[in-house]
Amino acid sequence: MFWVDGESQQTIDILDRSFQYGDGCFTTMLVQGGQIQHFCDHRHRVDECLQALRIPGLDWNIVSLWLDNVIQHNQNNVLHGTESLQNINKLHNEKSGIKLHISRGSGGRGYSPLNVLKPMVTISSFDYPSHYNDWSKYGVQLGICSQALGLSPLLAGHKHNNRLEQILMKGEMDDAGEVDGVVLDISGHVIETTMANLFWRIKDKIYTPQLSQSGVAGVMRKRVLMALDSTEQFVKIGDYHLDQLLQADEVFMTNSILGIAPITRIRNTHFNIGPVTRSLQGQLNS
Repeated sequence: MFWVDGESQQTIDILDRSFQYGDGCFTTMLVQGGQIQHFCDHRHRVDECLQALRIPGLDWNIVSLWLDNVIQHNQNNVLHGTESLQNINKLHNEKSGIKLHISRGSGGRGYSPLNVLKPMVTISSFDYPSHYNDWSKYGVQLGICSQALGLSPLLAGHKHNNRLEQILMKGEMDDAGEVDGVVLDISGHVIETTMANLFWRIKDKIYTPQLSQSGVAGVMRKRVLMALDSTEQFVKIGDYHLDQLLQADEVFMTNSILGIAPITRIRNTHFNIGPVTRSLQGQLNS
């Protein structure tokens, strides 16, 4: 189901600027036990993106109420009107996803945002992808995208609504029979996968790409960096080429729904599931 500004709805204004231009941002959040995981981090990333796009900030008191209503609606569907022990246990352990999508709103002439009255908030929910459990336990095998990300320093790091590059690259991986792929930018630097951030370990050092020119800085990436910093493990954030990644002793990927998952193959190079990956999974995977 979909909720638009708090109301259950299946349509939007055809002049909506996200529909017309991708003018807005979104974040995708894991829900477990009726609670959004790392909500403060998601709220912060949305605020930062809205500021970068010069879209008015949200009233988080109202948006939080809308989110709670969506979660309660989903919980009621799980219970199906009965409070059996089996259903209550299922509800407690249930994982799902919720997407918070913000458009600048409707109006304006052409690209100009003048005379747009207010942002529009759309919320949708979805089932937890069942294959993520296997990915987390056994690892993910990746291809390598031949298409490259452009450089976009104005928007780098932000999860804005224009995802055309990711769509093209995911389509390339679909055609290649791969579930996901490593993505480089036009300078040849490793950035991410089509759906997740990347980390890898070589001996006692951990590496992750810097995202000042392209890519999306995910919430789980932030959590991993915080967890590693708390244990005084050295993380090098920088520009790295593919051959440096392929020399890794272990590789893992992160996003908010998946959490942390080991990578066991990148094209023809294989990796063991390493201790850093398993340790972080124990700390951060719900």
